[in-house]
Amino acid sequence: MRRLAPYQSGLWLAEYGDIRCQLCRIYRSTLQSQLPQNHSSAIPPNNHSFFTNLRQHINNRFDSGLLCSHCHHSIIWLPKTFEVDIAAGTVLSIQAATYYDYPIRQAIRAFKHHEDMTKLPLLLHVLRQLPRPHGCHQDNSVIVAMPTTNQRLVKRGFDPVSILAAQLSKHWQIPLWYGVERIDNTVSQQGLTRAERLSNLNNAFVLTETPPVKRLLLFDDVATTGASLQALGRALYQPATNTASASSLPTNRYHLSAYALAHGSQYR
Repeated sequence: MRRLAPYQSGLWLAEYGDIRCQLCRIYRSTLQSQLPQNHSSAIPPNNHSFFTNLRQHINNRFDSGLLCSHCHHSIIWLPKTFEVDIAAGTVLSIQAATYYDYPIRQAIRAFKHHEDMTKLPLLLHVLRQLPRPHGCHQDNSVIVAMPTTNQRLVKRGFDPVSILAAQLSKHWQIPLWYGVERIDNTVSQQGLTRAERLSNLNNAFVLTETPPVKRLLLFDDVATTGASLQALGRALYQPATNTASASSLPTNRYHLSAYALAHGSQYR
């Protein structure tokens, strides 16, 4: 039950039909190739072909950063990773795009809690700032979206992390994998201390199938302390305790890394 289709029209309009900045709504958005950390995929122009020019325009919009240069640079991006322990002598590296501050905090909350589709283009812009993992491609890697519980899915009516992960999958050209489930007996992580978050997530995830590849890219929308990604990483790092089919595999078989839209706050 993953409601992705209703959001495609909004993303299409933001990509191809609206050249204004998705944050200030005043200035023209800037091509992704003109922003740091990204590369243009636009085709060379051909002034003698209407259809080639049209395709150039569409490709340019697809390569758009969706924000103007001023708004892009007003957001503090995070070039460095932070780490959490998942086993003795093993850490999980987590790369976030930015801090969980304005305007990203408000956009994420509106999208998650009020299904505000108008915030999705801004979040898509943030997704595009995450560096593509070196050496990862569709044949050797999968993206593992942070699972939600059935109870929360019924209450919310949609899965925002899966929607964002699907856009990241499209951007990186790396497939999604849904081989992990989240158990319903955990509560929301919001408002909990780090110790409470870790305790709340003990045995919160269970593998339903063996990962098809060795590189697993974990994804969540917000990594406040990294506790959720840490618990998910532990479940994937030790498959022998979760699935009978993986009982003969070494527990360090998989290469894990994690990504998130936002992390903590720069003011803490």
